[in-house]
Amino acid sequence: MKKFTYRVTDPVGIHARPAGLLVKEAAKFSSKVTITKGAKSVDLKRLFGVMALGVKQGDEITITCDGADETEAASSIEAFLKANL
Repeated sequence: MKKFTYRVTDPVGIHARPAGLLVKEAAKFSSKVTITKGAKSVDLKRLFGVMALGVKQGDEITITCDGADETEAASSIEAFLKANL
């Protein structure tokens, strides 16, 4: 299992467009990928779950990847977050 935390820097947080792109990025991998904010944890491959977290600027999220391609998934999603959020 690979896990990392990220602090969202985008002024509007994870809103519809970047959430959709983030879900698409996670869907490229066979590993189970979850996003956690506070006590809530959802499947990163589910758009409405990601949107329901209501991630704002400055919030810290934790991404957990578990499966055959977890290392690639974690590094790819982390790179996506740094480039877009």
